[in-house]
Amino acid sequence: MTAEEITEVLRRLRRVEDELAIMRLIATYGPLVDSGEADATAELWCADGEYEVEGWQMRGREQVRAMVNSPSHQGLIAGGSAHFQGPARIDVDGDTALAVFESLLVHREGDGYQVLRASVHRLELRREADDWRVARRTGRLLDGGPQARELLSTFARAPRDRVVR
Repeated sequence: MTAEEITEVLRRLRRVEDELAIMRLIATYGPLVDSGEADATAELWCADGEYEVEGWQMRGREQVRAMVNSPSHQGLIAGGSAHFQGPARIDVDGDTALAVFESLLVHREGDGYQVLRASVHRLELRREADDWRVARRTGRLLDGGPQARELLSTFARAPRDRVVR
């Protein structure tokens, strides 16, 4: 292999590793929040990270931690819940990235389960010294409204050359 080919392979490998790390971060959220692991959930965010979901605006790890420890969240998980994060479309650009995915919140009701919420999420991520973290997470209910469709179409016009081949 030439030096240029090796450089290209290493560039592509780094992008794949970055995407895998981001997929793991997204997949980690549900189990952490459903087990009530407030500290570990908060650590998924940058120290100055934001989380906006259903009219609730959280800024910083302490507010994310407080949401997980809140009586409403603790009551939800005490009854049995699953925050399922679907596959994400991820675009890495150096030390920042964008990911969009859909999610379901499922709750135990009697002998079965009920979907309480279906939403779309847009994550703006930042590479920090030790790993990728959420700089901003925006969630919108999939209620047919324009806000959710706007998040869903984030990558509709993404250049094809940005895709790793």
